[in-house]
Amino acid sequence: MKKNVFLTGATGNMGREGLKQLLRRRDKFNITLLVLPTEKDKKFVEPYQNQPGVKVFFGDLTNYDDVLKCVNGADYVLHVGGMVSPAADYLPELTRKVNIGAAKNIVKAIKAQPDPDKVKLVYIGTVAETGDRNAPVHWGRAGDPIKISIYDNYALTKAIAEREVIESGLKYWVSLRQTGVLYPEILNNLDPIMFHEPLNGVFEWVTAKDSGVLLANACEADVPDEFWCRVYNIGGGEKYRTMNWEFMQMTNKALGFGDIQKVYESNWFAIRNFHGQWYTDSDELEKYLHFRSGTLPDFLNEMKAKAPFSTKIAKYLPKKFLKNAVFKKEAKKPFGTLHWIKNNNEQRISAFFGSKEKWEAIPDWEHFKFEQASRESVKLNHGYDESKPKSELDIEDMKQAAEFRGGKCLSESMTKGDLKTKLRWKCAFSHQFEASPTLVLLGGHWCPDCMPLPWNYDEEARHNPFFAQVWKPLHDDDEANVYDESILKF
Repeated sequence: MKKNVFLTGATGNMGREGLKQLLRRRDKFNITLLVLPTEKDKKFVEPYQNQPGVKVFFGDLTNYDDVLKCVNGADYVLHVGGMVSPAADYLPELTRKVNIGAAKNIVKAIKAQPDPDKVKLVYIGTVAETGDRNAPVHWGRAGDPIKISIYDNYALTKAIAEREVIESGLKYWVSLRQTGVLYPEILNNLDPIMFHEPLNGVFEWVTAKDSGVLLANACEADVPDEFWCRVYNIGGGEKYRTMNWEFMQMTNKALGFGDIQKVYESNWFAIRNFHGQWYTDSDELEKYLHFRSGTLPDFLNEMKAKAPFSTKIAKYLPKKFLKNAVFKKEAKKPFGTLHWIKNNNEQRISAFFGSKEKWEAIPDWEHFKFEQASRESVKLNHGYDESKPKSELDIEDMKQAAEFRGGKCLSESMTKGDLKTKLRWKCAFSHQFEASPTLVLLGGHWCPDCMPLPWNYDEEARHNPFFAQVWKPLHDDDEANVYDESILKF
């Protein structure tokens, strides 16, 4: 019997590829889409509206009734849709409403089904939840500390939504944290966010096509029960690990823009407070979903072939013109680094550079050091005995984990191996909260009252050794700073 799959976000880069893969398997799946009734989205789904095995509903993820219509009868819910950066930076309130509200609506709609236990939810999270992971802490895995980069509204909403999914009580859920997605049009739309990425930062990329394969494969009958109720990192593996400056050189040269030193200045780029890491555990997801293909050079060739006319002719423009009239123009926009410097936006400068003096000390290209982060993987300490099978974890492991986070596990007992039932915890600042061992140990979440707002990370790191592992190496020489809670300020 064919399975019913509800896919959100079908008009986005990952969702489109997921839809393509599902359409190729219509002998196995019926597909339901929920699409905003915009002219652009209507045009995209028009070819599919009358196809057999496809239902298209026009509506909004923030409207529960719209979501319920699509969840009704579903065997799988692939929740890809939502607001992403850079749009999330410009529309913070809408992003909160969409990203958090949609997750809540989907969980509620699944619970409203006659048999909620037969519905499997695939939630797409983000690497941005673990924030700035420049060298020497550039290797990461699921369970590492949630650390929202300062002012990252997108990551904030996705972390809150992920918490909703993990603690939903659903029998079948999984959170897949998406990394940087490669699609041929990746450089077609410039935005100041491009200068938030540190040149010496890292990314483990994945292609949109492989992400689509991943979505479809998650719906196959051979996915074992052990796959569910866990958090995974999506990554392309060793072939897709690059330094940020290295990736920029590759893409610039593929499109004919030449050396990055000809069209940018080194001090246009932030030196911290973005996100991205290389994964020690991305092979774990590949083991279950078998989605990887190709190489980074393969993608670059595709990007070059599919570049729009405007991009193809740009390579014939003088490099000085590209530098000043195109790229510098982006850096000077309100969300751009040069705008913060010009207007002495102290908190943004502090977050992304450390101080005005540290920005001024960034070497010019002649003296800039293009780094290569260590390829030897290192795992952070998660504060409990990870050599034990998950089925053997008990209350003593919870107490150890809590102590390493600067707090306490207030529950006196738990059923050995039960990682779903919530326990009582207390953080270093005496906030008490309930959370499942899955959320804390396997997801890296902690006290909802402390983090991230108001991004008082210096104080958090003083009391929380678990969190200090990813904060102190990158901020140890900082002055203590509490950041403005407003995410609306440029």
